[in-house]
Amino acid sequence: MDFDYDLFTIGAGSGGVRASRLTAQFGAKVAIAEESRVGGTCVVRGCVPKKFFVYASHFGDLIDDAKGYGWQTGEKSFHWQTLLQRKDNEIDRLNRLYIKNLEKAGVTIFHNRAVLTGPHSVRLLPEGREITARKILIATGGRPTKAQNVPGHELAITSDEAFHLEQLPEKMLIAGGGYIAVEFACIFAGLGVDVTLVHRGDQVLRGFDQDLRDFTMAALVHRGVSLKMTTTIEQISYKNGQRMALFSNGESESFGQIMSAIGRHPHTYGLGLEAAGVAVDDKQAIIVDKYYRTSQENIFALGDVTNRVNLTPVAIREGVAFAETQFNNNAQTLNYDVIAKAVFTQPALGSVGLTEEQARAAYKSIHIYRSEFRPMRNILGDNPEKMMMKLIVDGETNRVLGCHIGGEEAGEFIQLVAIALTAGLTKAQFDQTIAVHPTAAEELVTMREKLS
Repeated sequence: MDFDYDLFTIGAGSGGVRASRLTAQFGAKVAIAEESRVGGTCVVRGCVPKKFFVYASHFGDLIDDAKGYGWQTGEKSFHWQTLLQRKDNEIDRLNRLYIKNLEKAGVTIFHNRAVLTGPHSVRLLPEGREITARKILIATGGRPTKAQNVPGHELAITSDEAFHLEQLPEKMLIAGGGYIAVEFACIFAGLGVDVTLVHRGDQVLRGFDQDLRDFTMAALVHRGVSLKMTTTIEQISYKNGQRMALFSNGESESFGQIMSAIGRHPHTYGLGLEAAGVAVDDKQAIIVDKYYRTSQENIFALGDVTNRVNLTPVAIREGVAFAETQFNNNAQTLNYDVIAKAVFTQPALGSVGLTEEQARAAYKSIHIYRSEFRPMRNILGDNPEKMMMKLIVDGETNRVLGCHIGGEEAGEFIQLVAIALTAGLTKAQFDQTIAVHPTAAEELVTMREKLS
């Protein structure tokens, strides 16, 4: 049977773009469909604009710290529209760059929504055009989740809309306890918004190391974020230009904006998965094997739509592995055991490897090394903000099993530490490394006292 394309990709986010470009470079005929903007969540409405917002919210602190170093500063002022415009300009540039790189590789781009109509076919909406492909890749990512059972939930925004607010509210309620919720709580608090974080759990960042969770809770309070823990929103109403939240504890309060950051879900609704015989799990995530093959032999899926490790760099590496395996006769799989994560709170968090809780459950003996200190830069500025570093070590082999950092530039730190953990280095090898002084990073190679 002749097909229109060797590969048709649905979704032009990080994973789909990388897989399509590389496949085309291997000589295959490739097309990709995107119903929104090329670049996907990370570039358009996720990691990239969020990091710009993080930088913007941190400059106020830097101005305050500068006074302790002799800099004379006037009254601080912030212009929200300037940030939005500069952010949009950069997103536009990246969008054009992604399109250019796809076209340069020879990939045909359809700026349409595509749905599956069978094992080898898709339909482009709204024009209704049918296209066939020898292999199909689904890389549609995820979407923000709202609590549909909460009356008035449509009055809340998500992270998608947070990047396009016409003006900053004076007060804002953020619902959630994951990394998106705590990041945006720090962002908006840093921009002068009175922020309240409401979360059904007693602590934020479930699944992270307990010391990092404690560190983050203290950092949120220091940043001026009001915390409503073990509490949920029961109802949202609108009156006199304000959104009124009724909480599970019986209290109510009005806010200029309410943001739902309670999680994300795989973007599989309406894709025609049943028509193509593609199976999903109870969370509507596409089920795949180690080579990203779905229950339909010639249909594949990768990235957040599979709900495994929902990180942009993971989707990119999955795209590479898929292209190499299916179109370059070079079978590849990924090791998901050691993946670094960064949370861009203020201060930031970095984590790689096992948490202390996971290590204690999996190993007979572990050793904990932990250091908490005030970074040198904070001293003259009278900034009380601290930094925390923690190493988890196998007591029998001395191999470093996990590293967790809370503090400025923790995301930069953890990327480098991840190399060491991927290589299986031991605590003794960390200790043999000569420190760079004076730096915060030297703590990673000078911690000697075991806490357990």
